[in-house]
Amino acid sequence: MDKQHLLDTARKLKPAQEKTAREYQDKADELIAAINKRMLERPEIEDLVGADNLGMMKDNHANHVRFIASILKHYNPDVFVDTVLWVFRAYRNHGFTTNYWASQLNTWMEILKETLTPVSYEEVYPYYEWMQVNIPTFVKLTDESIDGPDPGH
Repeated sequence: MDKQHLLDTARKLKPAQEKTAREYQDKADELIAAINKRMLERPEIEDLVGADNLGMMKDNHANHVRFIASILKHYNPDVFVDTVLWVFRAYRNHGFTTNYWASQLNTWMEILKETLTPVSYEEVYPYYEWMQVNIPTFVKLTDESIDGPDPGH
């Protein structure tokens, strides 16, 4: 799996309807509050994000909602892939573990199902599923950028 695979699969995601993008945007504050509450309730949260990174985690959640709202409104697979890779790399460099992303995305999917209308949830879910399924590829690609290219490849 490589970046081209990410781009190919991201191009298969269907753009959201305007109504869905608007609903996600309108519920932004509610979504951010819910994800922060649930993630902060996790007993292992500092192990997931690193010491003294709870504020950074909250900023990530707020930025995440703004980014996804923008993606839902104006879907661009290249921007989606590049931004997710950048975020994954940047936060890993600050001590966030790869398990944080799995935990966070699972929690997002629960919150979205509870918060969005069923129609909107069905349109938004594939974006989150795509991110969840591709965590191993994000790890591989960001490992390469953090550690340098593997000389055996």
